[in-house]
Amino acid sequence: MTRGALLTRLQELQRMPKFRNRDICTISAILSKDALAKHVEHCETAAGVPAQAGPRADH
Repeated sequence: MTRGALLTRLQELQRMPKFRNRDICTISAILSKDALAKHVEHCETAAGVPAQAGPRADH
């Protein structure tokens, strides 16, 4: 998944009730693409939604 797609997914997650009062996007400015993918994956898990990330480089 591209960095842009990961950022778009993170913005979608930010709008969910689970993260409404938390900022999960600002950290993305300093994360590498791999770290960003893991952050999105963690946020998806925390929100209880199925992961949409494609194959990661470490697999």
